[in-house]
Amino acid sequence: MKTMETSFSFRVIFLLIPMLNSGSATLQVGFYRYTCPSAESIVRKAVDKAVARNPGIGAGLIRMHFHDCFVRGCDASILLDSTPGNPSEKEHPANNPSLQGFEVVDEAKAELEYLCPQTVSCADILAFAARDSTYKLGSINYAVPAGRRDGLVSLRDEPSQNLPPFFFNAQQLEANFARKGLSLDEMVTLSGAHSIGVSHCSSFSNRLYSFNNTHKQDPSMDPKFAHGLKARCPNNGGASDPTVPLDIVTPNRIDNKYYTNLKNHRGLLTSDQTLFESSSTANIVRKNAHNGGAWANKFAAAMVKMGSIEILTGSQGEIRRSCRVVN
Repeated sequence: MKTMETSFSFRVIFLLIPMLNSGSATLQVGFYRYTCPSAESIVRKAVDKAVARNPGIGAGLIRMHFHDCFVRGCDASILLDSTPGNPSEKEHPANNPSLQGFEVVDEAKAELEYLCPQTVSCADILAFAARDSTYKLGSINYAVPAGRRDGLVSLRDEPSQNLPPFFFNAQQLEANFARKGLSLDEMVTLSGAHSIGVSHCSSFSNRLYSFNNTHKQDPSMDPKFAHGLKARCPNNGGASDPTVPLDIVTPNRIDNKYYTNLKNHRGLLTSDQTLFESSSTANIVRKNAHNGGAWANKFAAAMVKMGSIEILTGSQGEIRRSCRVVN
């Protein structure tokens, strides 16, 4: 008999949200129904093609949407290239060189500009691409309210003030997400995106070799798990800085195995394992590990809510002709 976790792989979750308000701004499902009817299908085609070649691109697009929304809101500021004397968010160490998927957005935007000039925003393309990656890698589908406009500013230093670093504990993560209007449960739920993608050894090597400024291993890490990581991440590994999957069980599938890993003390980053070590979040981890379908529904809803952070609508911002430069 299949457990709920294994049988979930074949389910499709539909979350229908006709309109979503963020302050005075309103996003709407089917926003391009009349102005560019093929908008969402064009984005999904570009995503499907890229993710079929490299599942890591899907992980990158989901992460890119998160990094965009947490800095200046969901305004595609993450997509802007630097200009002379003005380095953009792309140049921040949290984004460069680890973020990937920019070429997928460019491909979709180019086709959309040909069919529907200056109609579909880069911010909406990124929101669609994150949804389509989630569907491609996890069979989780949801309706994306659209109508975002593109921002005009991107500053290299702003991610430091907004993105949660990999060493945050549960209380710090809760505060960081709360500033963006997201609840404790939504923070833990969205952390499940770490069921795909990879991390550089440098982001967790302190847990293997120098926990709390000692020469010891993090006691919250499963010894066998740590032993395997040490084989791939030697101490003082140098400039190569290899990568390992964030989820060793199903590294290319978005699912709730991430939470099972945390229960087994096999969370890779401090900001992962802290969710099970903290009394404020441990029970949420247990529930998400136990019921993959319920977690998927929550994940879809949380992605929609995250996609409404500090949005620009109406006459605010612009619709860029190219996602890399302002008009």
